[in-house]
Amino acid sequence: MSKVIGVVLLVLMAVCGQASAQSAEQLEQACARKDFVACNNLGFMYAEGEGVRQDKFKAVELYTKACDGGDALGCYNLGVMYEKGDGVRQDKFKAVELYTKACDGREALGCFNLGVMYAKGEGVRQDMSKALAMFGKACDLKLQEGCNEYARLKNAGVR
Repeated sequence: MSKVIGVVLLVLMAVCGQASAQSAEQLEQACARKDFVACNNLGFMYAEGEGVRQDKFKAVELYTKACDGGDALGCYNLGVMYEKGDGVRQDKFKAVELYTKACDGREALGCFNLGVMYAKGEGVRQDMSKALAMFGKACDLKLQEGCNEYARLKNAGVR
């Protein structure tokens, strides 16, 4: 679990750097023009209270807009909100749906978290073979933690 937190922190730092380079006002304007990456970055700012007053509900709204617009990282971030029940009622089934959409959009963190959900049997029936496949996809998308979990499961005899 500490590995997952470490990966999330790395992504948060990366997104925070992108978001803080632009003001909330600039991101709001870009989001209104259907720049869905901007919607995601603004959502992050609201989720974390970076440069704006923290508002988890606004973050969910912006992540939803980003995800619906095809931004895979927005789907991942929205999935995290649903998994934790942060700004929305906790719904692990919805989190799995969003992580799947993120993974299908080639977002490595979506694949990784989907692997975790399959490994734990949260929001889906536990399936270590599917967990292995999702960790493998995360690894293929250059997420080292995905590679580590893939190797761990392979060494444990998961096929």
